[in-house]
Amino acid sequence: MDLTTWPQVNMINQKNYYTEYLKRDDQILPLRLLQEERRNRMTANAKDRDRALAQARPNDLPAAEPEIYMDDDVGMDDIGGALTGQDALGSKVIVIHPGSQNLRIGLASDALPKTVPMVIARKWKQSESEEDDGEPSPKRLKSNSGLAMEPEKIFGEEFSDQYTTMCAELKAHMRNNKRRVLPNSKELVVNYNRRTPPETIPEHNDPLRIDWTSLPSNTQEAPDIFTGKEALRIPDNSSPRYKLFWPLQRGWYNENEYENKTLLFEDIAIIIEEAIEMQLNLRRKKDWLQYGCVFVIPDLYERQYVTQILEMLMREFGFGRVCFIQESLAATFGAGYTSACVVDIGAQKTSICCVEEGMCIENSRVNLKYGGEDVTQTFIKMMLFDHFPYADINLKRRYDFLLAEEIKSKFCTMNEADISVQLFDFHLRASGQDTRKYTFKTYDEVLLAPQGFFQPSIFDNSTKLKGRRSLVARSYDLYDGAPNDPISSAQAAVISLINPSAFPNSQDVSGDVTNGNITSTPIRQLPNPFLKVNEPDHTSSIGSPVPEDDDTPAPIMDRNHQYNVDYSGSGPRDDILPIISIDTAILTSIVHGARSDERKTRDFLGGIMVIGGGSQIPGFYQFLEEKLKQLRPGFAKDIMIGTPPRELDPQGVVWKGGSVFGKLRGTNDSWIGRMEYDRLGARLLAYKCMWAW
Repeated sequence: MDLTTWPQVNMINQKNYYTEYLKRDDQILPLRLLQEERRNRMTANAKDRDRALAQARPNDLPAAEPEIYMDDDVGMDDIGGALTGQDALGSKVIVIHPGSQNLRIGLASDALPKTVPMVIARKWKQSESEEDDGEPSPKRLKSNSGLAMEPEKIFGEEFSDQYTTMCAELKAHMRNNKRRVLPNSKELVVNYNRRTPPETIPEHNDPLRIDWTSLPSNTQEAPDIFTGKEALRIPDNSSPRYKLFWPLQRGWYNENEYENKTLLFEDIAIIIEEAIEMQLNLRRKKDWLQYGCVFVIPDLYERQYVTQILEMLMREFGFGRVCFIQESLAATFGAGYTSACVVDIGAQKTSICCVEEGMCIENSRVNLKYGGEDVTQTFIKMMLFDHFPYADINLKRRYDFLLAEEIKSKFCTMNEADISVQLFDFHLRASGQDTRKYTFKTYDEVLLAPQGFFQPSIFDNSTKLKGRRSLVARSYDLYDGAPNDPISSAQAAVISLINPSAFPNSQDVSGDVTNGNITSTPIRQLPNPFLKVNEPDHTSSIGSPVPEDDDTPAPIMDRNHQYNVDYSGSGPRDDILPIISIDTAILTSIVHGARSDERKTRDFLGGIMVIGGGSQIPGFYQFLEEKLKQLRPGFAKDIMIGTPPRELDPQGVVWKGGSVFGKLRGTNDSWIGRMEYDRLGARLLAYKCMWAW
């Protein structure tokens, strides 16, 4: 190379090697765009101020200087101008909170959200009540000859024994509290329900008759899909047949009922799109470019779900900007709390998380797979056990499902003072049939069904993992190939309580936290996670024991082909259903959220906020408070169950928090714009999320 003019590149001096690549904010696109937006806004405000001064007359008073918000709402300049007037209060921001049963949607400027059932009806060969040879829900056992069995035997011996035990425990508890207990209460209920026939009411005499969804006489002209309330009001024997699909179940994708994930994603998009068009009256999709969207996601989310939703909102819906917020954080925004332990009891899942100073404590997140719908099913099973007069009830039928939810919300209670033999009635309205009025008696079923939150083994958990991971694969890290869905030490502790063999050589999985991440540092097992806080020990949760003074991570167990990672990789979550009593789960979350700090423990115990539709049972808050005091008698004076302030509906608190978040001046760092999404895609979430993505 000595005889050429080609430039020679010298070797790098390894001792003094240095680079500035991605070490300054102006080298990262999202941060650089924020700085440019602020600079442009300050320039525009300065020009407006100079123009106003130049146009002012000599004798006029000087114009008031406009306020300059360094953290004002940004991201709209490239899609039609800055927000002013009413727009600045959220009329250009759509807040979406999807759930397993209901979708809550509305503009951030609205006082209350619109509630739409998260369901879609598609043309199908047969309805959901006709599938599996018409097998009803809850499932009944039959004799060998195929005949129906006695009501006391139709749900199996295990349910019968547990229900009888719960009845005996409740009777003993009521006697200890000096409450009057009639010795033949059950016999009175069974005898009345067994011999009471329904009363038939002609449809023209029923003032509350239901308007069913009408279908054209020509089956070829019938729409392919219905969504929301229209879907629930399609007759089961309609022509053509329609089948209901619920795309989200127990906070996960409903992979059991779908054949491919394309149809699953499409149904979610159709339900949300029609809700925006019908409920918010935004029928021109090209106008959605002028709107931003705040989307509420679970605390323990799945990365595949978030990235898919982001692509849907940006590509299919064409929103101008999008941001995400976690459910528990949104709940504290809606209630106005700075720190709290949020317990959200939904239709099919219960999430618990400690929030402090506007941030979810990552290691306190717990997600349990039961909710209000499990209470409904268990209540119906208990009533059928006691000879419910409407013995043909089938929760797969649409009108029976709505009827069961109505009966549960009207009659269930957790006040022991209300437990006595009581007479109730309900009206059964089915398409093409006369209304039937049933009268029935209840005793302790109204309390024992919601008590399943504290004894979840009474729930039917046999099919909740069916189809899991059959369509949507787990998210994996691009570099090391390990699963990277978030997991908390509290959730791992819940799983270890259910199945200790999931984490060998450890009775409790608490994890060691460094900069918010769970590491594989050796930890000490906890015989009781509710009476003491975590301490280091020689026992590793993911491998063989290692010396305490050794910083080398424990070796990864390769017991099974699908989990060759530690528990932070969320391996066992797909095979073990996280279901424990709600009081134990709350204390587990607080123990892992407080992390040895007694002051924080007392703050969280005194700031437990219970929200969600599943908690709307009279006496539930007092019952939960008593249970917590029994588990933590040393903190009995500090434990307090709170409700959302200002008489807010507990079902809409999370959505309300999302609307508040969408109107805040300082949320601009979380907005994802179209230009930066086109360039970086889902990689933006690492810079835009308020938590560690």
